[in-house]
Amino acid sequence: MPLHIGIVACSAEGAALCYRTICLEGTELLGRHNHPEVSMHTHPLALYMRCIERDDWAGVAELMLSSAEKLAKAGADFLICPDNTIHQSFDLIAHRSPLPWLHIAEEVANEARRCHYKRLGVLGTSYLMEGPVYPAKLKAAGVERRIPGPIQREIINQIIFDELVYAQFTPRSQAYFTEVIRALGDEGCDAVVLGCTEIPLLVTADSSPLPTLDSTRLLARAALKKAAGSELQGNEKQ
Repeated sequence: MPLHIGIVACSAEGAALCYRTICLEGTELLGRHNHPEVSMHTHPLALYMRCIERDDWAGVAELMLSSAEKLAKAGADFLICPDNTIHQSFDLIAHRSPLPWLHIAEEVANEARRCHYKRLGVLGTSYLMEGPVYPAKLKAAGVERRIPGPIQREIINQIIFDELVYAQFTPRSQAYFTEVIRALGDEGCDAVVLGCTEIPLLVTADSSPLPTLDSTRLLARAALKKAAGSELQGNEKQ
């Protein structure tokens, strides 16, 4: 049987996209109407934001661990979190977690290396763009990183928290992201990380001036491969 995937959710739209990707693309690996067992737990985004806004990453870690413990009791075999920003607390929870995790930035870095990208633009919340989640992971993969300027970061952050987490995807905001991505291309970026898990719902591969690394779907696909691995190996032996 495939492994049971536990989703530690934070914002609803990104978590929903991750869940849908696992279920819909599971059929490609496991057959018609099939996918690994999936459980998800979500604390209110407001609880996370109270901690994040006061720079309390230990508090974020406790929320993540609370979800992890609930998912372990539900029978999950490993965990993923379709939220880039709260990965800032990852190192505070990894050694305390009841279950192993996949790291979203590691999956993005792995794909960047596979595609031979050399310099990535990173988009996300201001906490993510200015924080430590991506720099070390990309550096380890031999990839440079660029982020938009201060004013652009502020506007992107506002769009994420005032629109995208509420499932509001407007042409005006899409046009703004397109402008920012084009500017990153002018700085020598050969691809862009959609590092807020809601951004892929606004910016698509077809609309982006640069190739996109969709962190939400990359994490979901990595979870699918991990979950289905034992069954796929069994099928190959047969």
